[in-house]
Amino acid sequence: MFQRLRDQIWPSLRDAAVAIEHVGSTSITGMAAKPVIDVDIVIASGTNLPVARVRLKMLGYKHRGNVGIDDREAFAPTNDQPAHHLYVCSQNSLALRNHIAVRDYLRTHRPQAMAYSTLKKRLAERFPNERARYIEGKTDFILSILEQCGFSAEELDSIRRANQM
Repeated sequence: MFQRLRDQIWPSLRDAAVAIEHVGSTSITGMAAKPVIDVDIVIASGTNLPVARVRLKMLGYKHRGNVGIDDREAFAPTNDQPAHHLYVCSQNSLALRNHIAVRDYLRTHRPQAMAYSTLKKRLAERFPNERARYIEGKTDFILSILEQCGFSAEELDSIRRANQM
């Protein structure tokens, strides 16, 4: 599904973007995940955002703003596309580094990936209609991974604050 989305998006953005990354739980083999693909379009800098915004609009995406996370812009797909979250991130942004670090860590640390799967299932059962509580319940686990990946205390605090919005 990610490859299909990438193949639809990349031709319109290849001159404005550096890469398109599959992130989130669906990017990790065997991970429990909602049937929603998380996609990060990586741009060299914020100066590429206006071009990306126009091109994504031409593909039917609606710009939603940064939804509380710096250097990451969210876009809503049309209803006729597969379920996915699409973000445009600057290549050195904390948001992108967070997504890539967690993905890569869980891909190479199977016991932690399975523990995270168990946590996500438990939270989904406990908070089926409370997205904020579900996210809050995952935050400490994610922050522990990022700490192991070398994120600074300041970066971890910033990510914690963003998850509380």
